[in-house]
Amino acid sequence: MSASDADRLPLVSVVIPTRDRPQLLEQAVRCVLGQTYPGPLECLVVFDRTTPVLPSHESSPLRRLCALSNARTPGLAGTRNTGVEAATGELVAFCDDDDEWLPDKLEVQLELLRRLGAATVTSGISIMYRGRRHDRVPASETVSFRDLLRSRRAEIHPSTIVVERRAMLDRIGLVDEQIPGSYAEDYEWLLRAARNGVVATVQRPLVIVNWHPSSYFTGRWDTIAAAFLYLLERYPEFRGEPKGLARIYGQLAFACAAAGRREEGRRWARKAIALDPRQPRAYLALLVGARLVRPEHLLRLANSFGRGI
Repeated sequence: MSASDADRLPLVSVVIPTRDRPQLLEQAVRCVLGQTYPGPLECLVVFDRTTPVLPSHESSPLRRLCALSNARTPGLAGTRNTGVEAATGELVAFCDDDDEWLPDKLEVQLELLRRLGAATVTSGISIMYRGRRHDRVPASETVSFRDLLRSRRAEIHPSTIVVERRAMLDRIGLVDEQIPGSYAEDYEWLLRAARNGVVATVQRPLVIVNWHPSSYFTGRWDTIAAAFLYLLERYPEFRGEPKGLARIYGQLAFACAAAGRREEGRRWARKAIALDPRQPRAYLALLVGARLVRPEHLLRLANSFGRGI
């Protein structure tokens, strides 16, 4: 493809939020700049409460790397939004600083975006945890708002998202900076995106998601519980999806029990079981609340199967 042909393809702005993980960041940037997508690409690395220091890279007319400081609310949500506001591309994509894009990610996703006429496209993921790989693949080519109320669809990870920038600014909105600790900010944004139109999904893994002990949310149970309460208040539509609501109640129960709020955990667990007697998180919360098992042990066990709580 000639340079003039490449220039006619849409510019993709890739936002990488980062904080104190230079080695992981270097790999993420390398994967973004190494995309087979023949069009122009700008990689915006947004540093949250740290001094911007870019990894070394080979320059190219179609690949631009720049550093920014988070100028908005500290945390993931504000850091992502700083990148979106600075982006000059027709499309915006996200990549967390500890994840890796497969080489053809953008090329495959943009083809599906054009074919379906959607504003947002995601893909499956490969979770890497302690040397083991677990593939999580979307069951269908599109995901609706109701689908996301029923199930978090954990394979739709923030590092897989590509969205038309104008749709994000005009209809969907920026990432919510009010959600406690920026926990589940990606899920909240996806709910809004799906409420504004179907979300397209490539039915194979295009991102390697690395799970490790330095996750920003490890052990922050009070923040996690507050974020779930925020989601329930913001989306009353959960009440029309009993299984989805039971899942949120179960996650609340587990977070409260893990934070030492045992009675509150038991209350949410009972609510979850009343809606869905097969909701596993509720029973795990009861075990944690009774101090029969440590929450960290259950989380490690779930992670070893490529799952979360």
